[in-house]
Amino acid sequence: MTGTAPLVRAVNVHKAFHHQEVLKGIDLDVHRGEVVCLLGPSGSGKTTFLRCINLLERIDGGRIWVDDVLMGYAERDGRLHELTDKQLAAQRRDIGMVFQRFNLFPHRTALENIMEAPVLVKREPREQVRARAQGLLDRVGLADRGDAYPGQLSGGQQQRVAIARALAMQPKLMLFDEPTSALDPELVGDVLAVMRELADDGMTMIVVTHEMTFARDVADRVVFMDGGVVVESGPPREVLLNPTQERTRTFLRRMAEG
Repeated sequence: MTGTAPLVRAVNVHKAFHHQEVLKGIDLDVHRGEVVCLLGPSGSGKTTFLRCINLLERIDGGRIWVDDVLMGYAERDGRLHELTDKQLAAQRRDIGMVFQRFNLFPHRTALENIMEAPVLVKREPREQVRARAQGLLDRVGLADRGDAYPGQLSGGQQQRVAIARALAMQPKLMLFDEPTSALDPELVGDVLAVMRELADDGMTMIVVTHEMTFARDVADRVVFMDGGVVVESGPPREVLLNPTQERTRTFLRRMAEG
C-alpha cells in the first residue's frame, strides 16, 4: 500500500461539543482496500471521528480528504469556505455508513429501503436499481425477505438490510459504527460474516467495534483511541497481543474480563 495516495486522509482533526474537546488532533490515513478497526472506551471519540468523515459533523480544525477531495469545505485563496448542504450531500454519496441502530424506513419493505437512495438521490432507473437491490439482498443472505417490512425482521436481518442499503450507492468507502452492539449475541455472527465478505472483496472499511475476534482476524490495522487521541496503531496481532501503551493494555484487559 505504500507509495499510493490514501483513500482517506485525516490531518490534525479537532472537534468540540459545548467547549468539550472530543477530538484532539487525529491523524489517520486509510488506503484503498484496507480494513481499519477503531477500538477504545466509550467517549474516546471513535464515533465522532466517523461522523466527521461522513460530514454528519463539521470539524473545528484540521482537514479530511476522501479520494483526494477535501470534505466539507472548499479552499480558496488559502481560506476554507463551508460547502452548502447540497454540496455536502454530493460528497456524502461515495461513503456508505452503517449505524448501531438500523435506521430503516419502517413503512418500506427491505427491497424498497435498499432502492430508495439510488432512485431518489442518483436518479437511477428504477428497474436497474431493483435488480441491483435484489442482488444485494442475496449477497447478505436475505434473498427471500425482500417483501418483508423491518418490523418483520430480526435485528440481525435489519442490520444486514442496512448494509445492503449502504452498498446500493456503490460507495468507495464503508463506515461501520459498532454495527453489532445493538444485536442479541446469537445474531452477531451473521452480520460479521457479511462484513468479512466485504473485506475479502476489497472494500475499504473503517469499523468502530468491540468485536476483538473480528478486529484480530479481518482488520489490516487496529487503531486504539482514548481521550480524543490516537494512542496506538499497528497490525492487529501487535496491538492486541503485544501493546506498547499502558492505556491500551488496560483497555484490552477490561475487555477480556468483560
